[in-house]
Amino acid sequence: MSIKISETPYKERIGQGIDNDFMRQAVSSAQGRFRNGRLTQAEELGNWEDWRQLGSEIRSHTLENIDYYLYQLSEEVEKRGGNVFFAETAEEANAYIENVVKKKNAKKVVKTKSMVTEEIGLNQTLEQTGAEVVESDLGEWILQLDEDPPSHIVTPALHKNRQQIQDTFRDKKGYDKSDTPEELASFAREQLRQDFLSADVGITGCNFAIAESGSVTLVTNEGNAEMVTSLPDTQISVMGMERLVPTWEDMEVLVSLLTRAAVGQKLTSYITTITGARLDEEIDGPDDYHLVIVDNGRSKILGTEFQSALHCIRCAACINVCPVYRHVGGHAYNSIYPGPIGAVLTPLLDGYEDHKELPYASSLCAACTEACPVKIPLHEQLIRHREIIVEEEKKSPASEKIMMKGFAQWASNPAAYKLSTKVARTALKPWTKEEYVEHGPGPLKGWTDVRDFPAPGKQSFRSWWNHRQKGGKA
Repeated sequence: MSIKISETPYKERIGQGIDNDFMRQAVSSAQGRFRNGRLTQAEELGNWEDWRQLGSEIRSHTLENIDYYLYQLSEEVEKRGGNVFFAETAEEANAYIENVVKKKNAKKVVKTKSMVTEEIGLNQTLEQTGAEVVESDLGEWILQLDEDPPSHIVTPALHKNRQQIQDTFRDKKGYDKSDTPEELASFAREQLRQDFLSADVGITGCNFAIAESGSVTLVTNEGNAEMVTSLPDTQISVMGMERLVPTWEDMEVLVSLLTRAAVGQKLTSYITTITGARLDEEIDGPDDYHLVIVDNGRSKILGTEFQSALHCIRCAACINVCPVYRHVGGHAYNSIYPGPIGAVLTPLLDGYEDHKELPYASSLCAACTEACPVKIPLHEQLIRHREIIVEEEKKSPASEKIMMKGFAQWASNPAAYKLSTKVARTALKPWTKEEYVEHGPGPLKGWTDVRDFPAPGKQSFRSWWNHRQKGGKA
């Protein structure tokens, strides 16, 4: 897997999402829970806007001085017996990790949930070497068994129900019990425990790397990260180069924002930090520790108008309030980063060619910007993407160019505009039912298939106003 998750055309992906009733219901329910939890925790914390401002300032300061903090981080990791590798591309990152696995003659690799390893397609690279790769996050493990990409940054298997999970466990692992969450989770725990005990290499992502100490922080709810980091003798942490904070105090601020914004919790079950290789007096942890810092297009965003997109702490708060995501789901974005942040970040990392539709997958309601705990102006960046696609990349459809030119000529001609207001209601009558246009013609069809579109009024505002000015009754 890489950033792009399929070759399915955009309109087909949208249609599949809209037609998936279970997914839409699950997403709507989850969005409601997560949003209410976030608002409740923000209120209990108090001064939420001050916290957001502080989080934004920490992220901004870090990116403005990222060269200094990356150097400090690498120096501290090496002081504590670790190895640091800076990967400019996904290929370089994969090659380094593959080399470590081969040197260890590793037969089994266990992983924690990690978006950046999904981004670079690490699993496929390691599997080609003959190593078995096991995702240990429950949601990721389910998706791995089902060969299905994630649909949400925090809850990757949100689009699956218990029956589907039961079927996957039965078909892939011989499961023969019920679809109750308790029995499903117990089976997964039993299966994964054997993988933890037999793993040769453990691989984690990174929520925040702490420059002053060379530590990597993991924020989890299941405890699987503790097994991945404690049992295998070789440990590899993979981080996007922006997932960095200067100090422990900065980490505490951002973790407080992350847990509240993501799922409405004061803290998750586990906040774990890894600092280098195991010391002589320590009883667990790796003998051999590696930190792989991935660029993969991030440095090109630094210093641009989109730099604040790198502030993202992967909380999914923007996804949890997005009305478009609610209707189409995560797979419609064709990126491992769905939702508003994905619509902004994916074209920056992977180009406009395969992702030019994403900035248009938004109502521009700005709910995402309001929800973001580090104040990324997401809706403004989506608008800027649209400008670039049309004006600089010249990727807007020919039909759209013709239509907009026609609109400009029509809207600038008072006589044509006035005539249109008179005939609009009559022209749309074949598609009008109970004062709403349904499955409208031409460009209206895509809109009216999924949302209400009021039919034109019997009287235009201009004619009503002129009538009132002459003393007539409304």
